[in-house]
Amino acid sequence: DANALERLTLTASEEQARMASEREQIRNALLAALSHDLRTPLTVLFGQAEILTLDLASEGSPHARQASEIRQHVLNTTRLVNNLLDMARIQSGGFNLKKEWLTLEEVVGSALQMLEPGLSSPINLSLPEPLTLIHVDGPLFERVLINLLENAVKYAGAQAEIGIDAHVEGENLQLDVWDNGPGLPPGQEQTIFDKFARGNKESAVPGVGLGLAICRAIVDVHGGTITAFNRPEGGACFRVTLPQQTAPELEEFHEDM
Repeated sequence: DANALERLTLTASEEQARMASEREQIRNALLAALSHDLRTPLTVLFGQAEILTLDLASEGSPHARQASEIRQHVLNTTRLVNNLLDMARIQSGGFNLKKEWLTLEEVVGSALQMLEPGLSSPINLSLPEPLTLIHVDGPLFERVLINLLENAVKYAGAQAEIGIDAHVEGENLQLDVWDNGPGLPPGQEQTIFDKFARGNKESAVPGVGLGLAICRAIVDVHGGTITAFNRPEGGACFRVTLPQQTAPELEEFHEDM
């Protein structure tokens, strides 16, 4: 009968959904274990590459450039591993944010300091005055900024104009990371945040498509939203909107630091 067939179809669909969920959990557990095991050797490699780069540069060696490239590639791989680990942790359930009050300026400044070796020109900054306090998990929110800026450099090009604009609008903080590059491919404004999604020029741009997915996951657990669109004047813009909580007075904040 029709009702029995409908029940069987529903049961089969539920079983498929359950199996898909279990596969995702196993995949996340494997990614977390692999990423965790890779962190220590990568940290050692980065430290050795840093020492080698400084030593060769001080000696005026022609091999200093190659050592610097090794250091940069190790750093890029470390960021990829961190993205994998954070994605697995967030999606595994039971993930706890370690929120603290930070100034927006110090989070942005820390992200820019991490990226400085790969930037060929300064980032245009437009941040709200006076100092704005945000209640976030510092390292995770810094990861959002790093990933968005890396994405801009990757797709718009190292010589492109890139900027961060932020302002408080009502009860929300709105933060835009923009560039004047070729912009987003038509129709990819939403799918670009999916895991393993890639933008245009796939064959020419390295990466596995996790950077924007981890951005969305981190913004989601903060109760915010992230969207992407093409700017009227050209280029892409990624907009993060975070709900603002009542911040302590800046005097109290500095006393607690």
